[in-house]
Amino acid sequence: MDKYVCNACGYVYDPAVGDPDNGIAPGTPFDALPEDWVCPLCGVGKDMFSEE
Repeated sequence: MDKYVCNACGYVYDPAVGDPDNGIAPGTPFDALPEDWVCPLCGVGKDMFSEE
């Protein structure tokens, strides 16, 4: 699974880790994240992420 990086702050979403602090289980691909998911560091939407 590909990692995605936030263009605003540099946070890297790693599907192997997920985002457990926000209810996203490890193994969740970026494409499967809810549409209202935002960067846990800076709050921008999924549209501000690029494939790493």
